[in-house]
Amino acid sequence: MCRSIKTLRPPMTDEVTDDDIRAAALQYVRKVSGFRRPAAHNEAVFDRAVEAVTQATTDLLADLRIRGTHT
Repeated sequence: MCRSIKTLRPPMTDEVTDDDIRAAALQYVRKVSGFRRPAAHNEAVFDRAVEAVTQATTDLLADLRIRGTHT
């Protein structure tokens, strides 16, 4: 599932931007929902899901402890 989402943690990726995280979240929500673009009546819930996944990913990356890195 979501094979096109790249790994966003060190040492796989040196620098991760907010855009990288949001793109991964968007890809995840698209895959799970089955919609590339939601219909107008689903747009708000789709956008909320993208924001929730973006925040969860940001929190995860901020709290991960990776051996061998000094961040």
